[in-house]
Amino acid sequence: MKKKIIGLILLVCVMGVIGGIYLLTGGTGELGEEKRTEGQQVTKTKPATQVSGYIGGEKVGFLEDEEVLEILRNEYGLDVDYSKAGSLDMMTADLSGRNYLFPSSSIALEYYEELHGTPKQSEIILNTPIVLYTHKIVLDAFEQQGLITKDGEVNYIDMNQLVAMIQNDTKWADIGVPELYGSVSVDTTDPAKSNSGNMFAALLADVLNGGQTLTPEGVGEILPQLQAIFGKLGYMETSSADLFDQFLRMGVGATPVAAGYESQIIEYAQMNPEAYEKIKDDVVILYPAPTVWSAHVLIAIDESGQTLLKGLQDETVQELAWKKHGFRTGSAGTSQGETEVTGIADSITQVAQVPSYEVMRQIIEGLQ
Repeated sequence: MKKKIIGLILLVCVMGVIGGIYLLTGGTGELGEEKRTEGQQVTKTKPATQVSGYIGGEKVGFLEDEEVLEILRNEYGLDVDYSKAGSLDMMTADLSGRNYLFPSSSIALEYYEELHGTPKQSEIILNTPIVLYTHKIVLDAFEQQGLITKDGEVNYIDMNQLVAMIQNDTKWADIGVPELYGSVSVDTTDPAKSNSGNMFAALLADVLNGGQTLTPEGVGEILPQLQAIFGKLGYMETSSADLFDQFLRMGVGATPVAAGYESQIIEYAQMNPEAYEKIKDDVVILYPAPTVWSAHVLIAIDESGQTLLKGLQDETVQELAWKKHGFRTGSAGTSQGETEVTGIADSITQVAQVPSYEVMRQIIEGLQ
């Protein structure tokens, strides 16, 4: 009897030890390496490294995309955290604890290098051209004035004629749109703080310079003209995403024309298909002739930022960037397939060169 009792006690102890191991290992026998749920195969999980940085507001949807985040988590071991900031503002922000910056132009990279030196690594991840957003009533008026050239459903606007209208204080009523108050203008973000405004200023500089890329020698002549154009706009948003939201929400009376990124309307149509159906017959994309590219560059501050850079270059992530968020990632500025949005150009061919960082720095300082 005594031997039976001792044997029973030993059996209970052994079962307790086995049960403890089972709980600690999730039923696999290996501490912290695998998890199993009923009806599923065993999958290994790794603790993810959190990467934190600043991004331009137009990329929020991209970096909140669950498909993108799942690839970055499972394939590259990253959990991505971000704060929204203007492309130029983020360069002067507190970078303590930040692993990366994701502005919207190579100009911002040069600004970073001037302030902080050479980063761990930097690469252009996404591209999108600057476009103008307007409404059908404005498109019709511009077309009557000879500013619009059509290629199928794609609309191109002559920037020389548009700039001339702005400089001459042409009233909306003068071109057949008496419903709109004031003079012809293009709303934009603050060029001293946000990249879309900065790139639009670069485009205007080239147009005002006779279609030639502005050089340091020509800044003295062109800058006062830029100051006059931007000085008429009053308050300017510091986020491209906020300006685009305002354009959609407040209608033609508040924002007849706005400068932004081509990617914004493609992403909006994907993320808000029902809302896009309601506005698609009114909202129009105008491709400036010429336009400029916005190159979204990932600045890796440390090794974790480098891992994020590699993850964002993943082939599937790049495909999602176009299909769901409208960023061109292919060569020669071509699209990566069809989109739900009408009026999107297959390729971007009329492109002006963005002036050098030296020139853009003088423009930024002059427009502050």
